[in-house]
Amino acid sequence: MLLGLRNSFWAVFPMRAEIPGLALCALLVAGCANPPLRGTGDLGLVIERAAGRAQLVDTTHRTVIGAVAGLGDLSHASVVYSRDGRYAFVFGRDGGLTKIDLLRARVERRLVQAGNSIGGAVSQDGKLVAVANYVPGGVKVFSADTLELLADIPAVYGDGQRAKVVGLEDAPDNRFIFSLFEAGEIWLADLADPRRPVVTKFRDAGREPYDALVTPDGRYYLAGLFGEDGLALLDLWHPERGVRRILPGYGKGERRLPVYKMPHLEGWAIAGRFAFVPAVGRHEVLVVDTGTWEEAGRIAVAGQPVFVIARPDGRQVWVNFALPHNDTVQVIDTERRDIVVTLRPGQAVLHMEFTPRGEAVWISARDDDRVVVYDTANLVQVAEIPAEKPSGIFFSARAFRTGF
Repeated sequence: MLLGLRNSFWAVFPMRAEIPGLALCALLVAGCANPPLRGTGDLGLVIERAAGRAQLVDTTHRTVIGAVAGLGDLSHASVVYSRDGRYAFVFGRDGGLTKIDLLRARVERRLVQAGNSIGGAVSQDGKLVAVANYVPGGVKVFSADTLELLADIPAVYGDGQRAKVVGLEDAPDNRFIFSLFEAGEIWLADLADPRRPVVTKFRDAGREPYDALVTPDGRYYLAGLFGEDGLALLDLWHPERGVRRILPGYGKGERRLPVYKMPHLEGWAIAGRFAFVPAVGRHEVLVVDTGTWEEAGRIAVAGQPVFVIARPDGRQVWVNFALPHNDTVQVIDTERRDIVVTLRPGQAVLHMEFTPRGEAVWISARDDDRVVVYDTANLVQVAEIPAEKPSGIFFSARAFRTGF
């Protein structure tokens, strides 16, 4: 190998007598050296919304290892990951779609594909990235490799009106599913041929669907309804059965409180056979039996829930809240269905994210400019990381989860 390197070297530098021996050795060593090797499975991004920047973090050592700037308007940013966990796709409010190389901590590609986007998803085979757009309403689908536009699905309904697209999720068999807010519809797009999507439309899905999730097994799509009490459910094994309403009128007969921040249903907790769901306009978490999709209980909490997320083993559910309780996080024991601790990580808690196996949870406290890390076994703070107006926290383990 060294002989080959020497021959290559002298082909470029034929004046051998002018190269000192020590310099030659240094050049040969540099040519053989490799950059440090590492995986991406314990990496993640913390969105610094005011700076248009993301911190690259190491969840094993609880450290910041880099930052990527120039990401545009991140006031409602979300992130998904490539199939191999190396690349992150960031969706910004300015319609920006940015592909970040985690190993090099740099922007690989970036384009502004719409006027206002609110999220996206990666297809089951990892080849496609779909973006949900408010302006103009619709979904655009790109090559995950090159960000080439492959399909444009306008969210047109009624007499030609455009609807905001919400609740965009990946589904098995290279499908994407999403809701149309103003139209009250759910659309299922088959991307077997990415340039010729086949769209099935489910009308009368409910008033103003505002966010959604796909269950971890990929079978059910659930959309929360802002315009009425209840949820819309579509069985992806049997879409021909249409949309079913569940939990109808869960707040019937009671005064609905003003909604200060919309719950994020992607953070619904699926723990065993039960789903723990934020109740819109109420200080409650609803418990739903996923075998029957009927209400199985309610848990009173400190305020209006925003994120209700389960530890990976399903043993705990962590909840944060809208104003005026947005300095508070509560932990629910899923077996007893009661609150075991109330924490105050900081001002304006916006997001929570568990490490891949759930031994820790990272919590962003926007107005305190920090991310706080808690040990989930003993419920104590174990680390604090400075960040400028942090919001969303997204770890690369999402690459291997349906609906994330």
